[in-house]
Amino acid sequence: MSIPRRTLAVPVTWAATRYPLLLCVFGVLAPPGPDVTSDVHVIYQGWAQVLGTGTYPLDDVTWQYPPLAALAILSPAALPFLPYASAFFVLAFLADALVFALLMYAAGRPGKSLNGAWVWTLGVPLLGPTAYARYDLMVTAVAVAALLAGIRHPRILGALAAVGALLKVWPVLLLVRAPRRAWATSVVTAAALLVACVAAAPGALAFLTFQRERGTEVESLGALVFQVARHFGWRGRVQLNYGSVEFLGPYVPLVSALAMALSVLAFGWLLVWRLRARGPARPSTLADAAFTAVLLFTTTSRVISPQYLLWLVGLAAVCLAFRRSPMTRPAQLVLAATAVTFLEFPIWFSHVVSGDWLGLLLLTTRNGLLVAASFLACRQLWRSTPRSHGLRPPSVQPARTTEPSASR
Repeated sequence: MSIPRRTLAVPVTWAATRYPLLLCVFGVLAPPGPDVTSDVHVIYQGWAQVLGTGTYPLDDVTWQYPPLAALAILSPAALPFLPYASAFFVLAFLADALVFALLMYAAGRPGKSLNGAWVWTLGVPLLGPTAYARYDLMVTAVAVAALLAGIRHPRILGALAAVGALLKVWPVLLLVRAPRRAWATSVVTAAALLVACVAAAPGALAFLTFQRERGTEVESLGALVFQVARHFGWRGRVQLNYGSVEFLGPYVPLVSALAMALSVLAFGWLLVWRLRARGPARPSTLADAAFTAVLLFTTTSRVISPQYLLWLVGLAAVCLAFRRSPMTRPAQLVLAATAVTFLEFPIWFSHVVSGDWLGLLLLTTRNGLLVAASFLACRQLWRSTPRSHGLRPPSVQPARTTEPSASR
């Protein structure tokens, strides 16, 4: 049986776009800007050496990840015949391939579409080699698997969401519209894994104390305040702090607090939506809600690192794997934001750090796209979800008329 050309075009495009990514992370091609693989060569490998001694990096404030992140950092040991960094890049490639395979498999089922596979195929290379130089791609693979399985198997959704949350927190948002069985499984799984991590090595919870003195990262939405203010005499500075380039100085704590307040307001809106949305859900509602929640979390965060866009691309791909998804336009805006992110990091990151007109333009465009996508996703989620009728008195019935209907 021959494969339709439209279907065959997806894996061909996927393979063609991944080849340049591999060339970049293996040093054959060098895009402009800082070396994005240094995190793997230096930071990840250093953490792996510490973890190999049987303890978490207790003395390294840049270790700000939940305890299961240790598995991602240590995963290159599964390929002992390769150097650490090379093994990591290969595993990132395999995680990418897994997500693609899951989306292609989903596309062949009733009510599904190839659009999700296309979003993943095109979205990952838009971020450039950073996609393969961070462990976020592995976390995204867990999240995509959870959502695709969760439609029919809520307990698998709960278990995988717990694993993802202990890898990098944000996958807990996959449970926004999940049934109680998923929540219960997630709590039990997370508790069991957390106890195992604490018992296995000291420092499993050290990451909770390494976030206190963080500033506002230069690429975040709140950073636009200081990007503009420093042209008008603001007396602050930009420096590497707690693993990222941040603004430090007057009013930074205030802007950081406002960013967290925006996150609280966003999640307040999600709570109102969740209480309202008690009617029959659309097939895509689970994914639509997760995508919207993570989009709100990312946009309002005081840190918007480039790899965060991978989360959004993966969840957008799951949404568009469903036919007639209400998230088509927000997904398109996320793809556009991903492309601009590659321009601001690594290509023109020096302009972002210096805050000149090009850096300000890039950040305004990227963050503006995320804000627009957030508002549009919220509107689409609200409109596409049936309202709860629980407040309507059950005794109220339409009045009957004794006159014959004109349509008979």
